[in-house]
Amino acid sequence: MAIASPTIVEKELASIPEGAPNVSYVFIVMGASGDLAKKKIYPCLWILFRDGYLPVGTKFVGYARSALTIPELRKRVEPFMKVKEGQEARLDEFFTMCSYVNGPYDKVEGFKALDEALIKIEDKTALGKPANRVFYLALPPSVFMPVTENIKAAAMSKRGYTRVIVEKPFGRDSESSAVLSEHLKKLFKEEEMYRIDHYLGKEMVQNLMVLRFANAMFQPVWNRDNINSVVITFKEPFGTKGRGGYFDEFGIIRDVMQNHLLQLLCLVAMEKPASVSPEDIRDEKVKVLKCIRPLELDDVVLGQYVAKPGGTGDELEGYLDDKTVPKGSVTPTFAAAIFHINNERWDGVPFILKCGKALNERKAEIRIQYKDIPGDIYGGKCRRNEFVIRVQPKEAVYMKVMAKKPGRDTGMVETELDLSYHLRFKDVNLPDAYERLIQDVFLGNQMNFVRSDELAQAWRVFTPLLHRIEREKITPVPYIYGSRGPKEADEMIAKSGYSYTGTYTWKASS
Repeated sequence: MAIASPTIVEKELASIPEGAPNVSYVFIVMGASGDLAKKKIYPCLWILFRDGYLPVGTKFVGYARSALTIPELRKRVEPFMKVKEGQEARLDEFFTMCSYVNGPYDKVEGFKALDEALIKIEDKTALGKPANRVFYLALPPSVFMPVTENIKAAAMSKRGYTRVIVEKPFGRDSESSAVLSEHLKKLFKEEEMYRIDHYLGKEMVQNLMVLRFANAMFQPVWNRDNINSVVITFKEPFGTKGRGGYFDEFGIIRDVMQNHLLQLLCLVAMEKPASVSPEDIRDEKVKVLKCIRPLELDDVVLGQYVAKPGGTGDELEGYLDDKTVPKGSVTPTFAAAIFHINNERWDGVPFILKCGKALNERKAEIRIQYKDIPGDIYGGKCRRNEFVIRVQPKEAVYMKVMAKKPGRDTGMVETELDLSYHLRFKDVNLPDAYERLIQDVFLGNQMNFVRSDELAQAWRVFTPLLHRIEREKITPVPYIYGSRGPKEADEMIAKSGYSYTGTYTWKASS
């Protein structure tokens, strides 16, 4: 039986001050009437509140253009909250900690009214004591600039810290990202900015550094001499579901690859940091990005899903059949790209990033494929070893190995050494990524947030490709809803050296 380490949770909880009556904490949800706030932010705040992971007495203030009462807000968000039997009184208590202010995003008067409301809350909680504010921008990027300007002008804490959480996308390319970064730099210190990429809050992503740097057996083989290729995959089994108008503005590269998958690449490829401090870790990630040349069109395959002949339900609707998608759109819903890291550890190893909608399964994973066994004495029957970190669903770490077939048979079989979290850690509740990251903001821990120079380097890699795709209106390859994606992607990946045999399928242990 695994021995739980109480020190981690205890230290985290101990590092959050108790709050009332000595300190006031207010969490402000900008865009409180929107989908992100409704489906993610308020449900995560509820869980953190319910389980005692926030400072005692933390208050929650919603701000949006829509005029809502707290009962109306509760009616919107409660269907998305996980409330167990017997927790109803605790939920009532949560909503007594909530308040709401409506006002415009582009006029400072609204933020002055918000500030007045916050001061009343702070004075009631801890008159004359430190008062800390956390703003979460659950907003479309079109209003980031006016909102942050108005926060700075009228709603900063007068007697404590102010921290601002910014949701992706952080621009559309190098130029727009630089404009936004420069804008924010003029308003806030870097330590006040929390650029959130929720993938960095996922359990298996956070486990990656521990697996790499706390296990001696991986150190000698984590390099170009032993690893043949690295494949990082994100698959969704559904299409845009009527939200194609929003998706079409960004496409799959900006929506998933440039942020989520590139972050995973950095964590796989980075050198061992000097310490586990946020700045040391982010320094190493930036070094990786600086070693990657900008992508070119020959490095990628772009796809767009079409209806499945003879399919049922959603399969009958291709991307262009979504009424919210502009007619004739060439926005890709699938992308596969091959990256090369020009440094001593990884020279010659392809890093393959692959993501798409309307594919054959839901999956996010990191697959590290090792080289063929040298001096093979088994007549070419050995398959390559693979070390796989399954991010979602059914979190797991497993190593694909060759073994003797059981019994009298002397042949070999592909099998796995499997650490499935739902079996090994049955009684451990894995928090949602947003829960972790919001808690990190209260802790002042920026390890799992994107730094401005990191962001600039990420856009440097993608911007020339994105501009060419849009300038030349590159037509994506059609692929059938529910398939693996375009066969051209498999062909490109095979040419890079990755070996897909199709002879082994990992099955989640039950």
